[in-house]
Formats: sequence, C-alpha cells, structure tokens
Amino acid sequence: MTTDQAKPRRDVPAGSAPSRRRARRRSRGRLKRLAVTCGVLLVLCGAGAWSYVQYLNSNIKHGALSFGNQGVTHNDAAGRSALNILMIGSDSRDTAADLRLGGARGSVGGPVHADVEMLLHVSADRSNASLLSIPRDTMVDIPACTDPKTGKVYPESPHEQITDSLAHGGPGCTVYTWHQLTGIHIDHYMMVDFGGVVSMADAIGGVPVCTTGNVADPYSHLRLTAGKHVVKGVQALEWLRTRHGFGDGSDLYRTQTQHMYLTSMLRRLRSAGTMTDPGKILSLADAATKALTVDDGLDTVGKLVGLADQLKNLQPERLTTVTMPYAADPENPKAWVIPMPEDAQQLFSMVRGDIPLDPHGRPAAKAAAAPSTAAADPGPSRAGVRLTVQNGSGISGRAAALTYALRTLGFTGTRNGLNAPARQSATTLSYPDSAAAAAQSVATALHLPEAALRPSADVTLPTLVVGTDWPVGSVYPTVVTPSAGAVPTSAKQQSGNDSVCAKVNPVYSW
Repeated sequence: MTTDQAKPRRDVPAGSAPSRRRARRRSRGRLKRLAVTCGVLLVLCGAGAWSYVQYLNSNIKHGALSFGNQGVTHNDAAGRSALNILMIGSDSRDTAADLRLGGARGSVGGPVHADVEMLLHVSADRSNASLLSIPRDTMVDIPACTDPKTGKVYPESPHEQITDSLAHGGPGCTVYTWHQLTGIHIDHYMMVDFGGVVSMADAIGGVPVCTTGNVADPYSHLRLTAGKHVVKGVQALEWLRTRHGFGDGSDLYRTQTQHMYLTSMLRRLRSAGTMTDPGKILSLADAATKALTVDDGLDTVGKLVGLADQLKNLQPERLTTVTMPYAADPENPKAWVIPMPEDAQQLFSMVRGDIPLDPHGRPAAKAAAAPSTAAADPGPSRAGVRLTVQNGSGISGRAAALTYALRTLGFTGTRNGLNAPARQSATTLSYPDSAAAAAQSVATALHLPEAALRPSADVTLPTLVVGTDWPVGSVYPTVVTPSAGAVPTSAKQQSGNDSVCAKVNPVYSW
C-alpha cells in the first residue's frame, strides 16, 4: 500500500467523543439561533410596550393642581400622609361626541361647569376612605384665581354656585375653592367629561344599578324598569345625569345616586377580576387616559399606576360615601343651599383630621409635634403687631367687636378695616411672608384653625376677615374633633359595601 493510498475508514461508535462533540456544536448553534431570535422578539416587544406607554401618556391631558396656595401637608405620627383626590364631572359640550350625548349647541364654547364634585379621601394608613360630595347648587365664595397658562385673572366671586368655579380658569380654581371652603389640602384632581363616562363604563363591562320603580326621565333620557340593571355606555351617563327622575327631583338626591354608581363600580372592579386580566387592564387604561384630565402630578401612566397601587387594597366596607350637610340659602331657599353651620364644619374637620367616617376604625394618630422654637425665637410682641380686621360675615359690628377684643388681648396695633369687599363663608387671616410670625401670634390668641391662615402677596399687613362661620364671640368657635364614625346625622351617608336602590320620583314613574 503506497503512502498516498486512502486508508480504510474505521466505524466510529455512536457514543464516541467525536460524535458527542459534533452534537454539542449543532446544539450550541441551535441555542445561539434561538437566543438571537428571543432577543429580537424581546427588543421588539419592549419597543412595542414602550411605544404603547408613550401612546397612553400622549392621551393624558393635564394642568396645574391649584390656582392658590394650599399650604403644606401634614404627616401622622408614623410619617404617613392622607391622600385627597378631587373628582370633577364636567358638563363640557365642546366636542361633537359630547353634543350627541347631551346638551344644546348654544352651549358650545360657553362656560363649563363642575356638575359633579366629590373628594376621595384615603387615610394615611390606607385602611379606610371616604367620598365627600358637595351639591353643585351650594353657594360658596369662589376665590380670585389666575390661570397659570394664560395669565388671565378671574376676580373673586362671593356667594356663587360652586359649580361655576370650573369656569374660572379650569379645575385648578375648583381645587382652590374646595380648599378655601373646607381647609382640606388636596393632592390631585381628576376630571372627566360626558364622553369619558361612556368610554370608561364600556371598558369595565358596565356597572350594576337598581331602582325602586320604573323611571323615565325626559331630561337625561334614562328609562329603566324597576329592579336591577347593568348600565353601560350612554345609559351609564344617563344614570349619572338623572336628577328629575330620582328622589325629590333635585341635585341634592343626585349626589346619592352617583355614590350608588361609584361604589357599585368599585365592587365590580374587585369581583370581575378586571385588575388581573391584561386585556381588561389595557382597555381600561386606554379609555381612562383618553377620558381624564388630571393635575401635573399625574401626567404619566407611571404616576397613575403608582396612585392605583396605593388604592388597590381599599375594601368597600371601609369606604363611606357622604353628602355635605346643607341648609336652604336665605337669599334663594328654593334653588340654592349653603353649608349647614356646625355640621358641615364637623364633617370637614373629620376629613382634615383623618378621622374614619365609618365606625370600624380608630381615630387617626396625631402628628408628632415639631420641636419648639419659642426659646430661640419668641416672635414679635403683641403690642408690636400691626393688623387690620374686616367684616365679611354680613353681621353688623363684627369688625368693631374683634378689633376691640384684639386690643384687649394686647394687640394694640389693631385697626378696624370696616366691611370686607365681599361676604365670605370662612374666616381668614391673610399675611405677607414677612409677617408670618405675627399672623401666627394672632391666630393662637383667637384660637383660629390652621386652615384660616393664608400667605398672600396681596396684603402688606396681616388682615383678618371675619366670615359667616364666626357670627358671635371674641374667640373662634372651636369644633371638637369627633370620634370615628361620628358623622353628623344631617349628612346623607352610605357604606361602600351596601347595594342600594335609587328611589324613583313618582312624577317620572311609569
């Protein structure tokens, strides 16, 4: 056999080392191809997810939270703070879709109104919540508001319907109006129009409701037979807009039917598995971002998801819905209402103090006291404080009486400023930044609540305006902080766990 003659081939056993090496090379090749394919898919999916989030972000309309100074938030003893979200239902009809859903063409481009105004308060420990409504026909003092986008100034409007606050530059003025009235610090707002109600109702598959009888409201066009129904789309909007067909036919009962709808929606979201179904979540996210106008603090999907995460453990039985106690307005008792003296303030103080409205919880722990600085900075002497007292109560002689009382207390630099430019419901003590210590000294002497203190660039001296909430006496009437569940009996309330049927107005029954 010559050297260039081919050597005979030897059979190689299947399990030999060369065979195993070739198999490993083929396997590594397949794994590489699979890895590259998966990597490409992940990149594409990641890009798709990022693009979808950006799409959702682009849907969100947002603006300034408040057109006025709300002061600072306060933490409880554990360093936690309550969460307050003002929910606004706008009657805007500036789109073709909204016009088809209700309203006249003559209202297009006109002033918008906050037909629905509810404050969602979530306790600092996130164990309980309340939903506080103020009827749209409540007469309040709408403060001066400046639209930060346009710079337009809307003057103060004393004794005006709270629904008109939205027309004073937008939801930022409604937020500030609520703060001025209640003293509650509001963290966020969410506003939805007619079309938004329809799309969100459809996204969750409808909301169960119930009526005590057949109802046909010619104004909202709601028509239902007695008993239980699941309303969605336009019918959901008709339910929320119905006023004449339920209760006494006024907006006062409408707040209760709106509470029925929202608590039912919460129960449905929890029971229908919406929050664990990716398809439903995407549908709800798309509808919500298109429907809502929010404050700048909620201007991305990430921020909205973070807010939802804080609310996810809220139990319906620890949610209390309540309507502000009200009384007939003496100027127009058949059409308007005012906050009921004492009872409304008691309810506001419970929300401010994070006191549970349901009887299942304990009163909120008081915030840790800040270290005293009295020794280091005694503040101005009372004799050195210069301030003006004005009467905004409508009760003759209140400025003179408080001026005399303050001088008796040692504030000898007090001046009687006579009548305020307009009547106002809440007593306020406005002050420039340079007189913060002086204003605090006055507030302490008069037992004014912290909510009355208002830093302001519009005054050069501390200015006390006596409101209708202080009709008599030289010391502000202190509202005693009630215990958990001590909601005034004049406040219409309901547990989020209760399924209630709307009472049909006999005039619109069939």
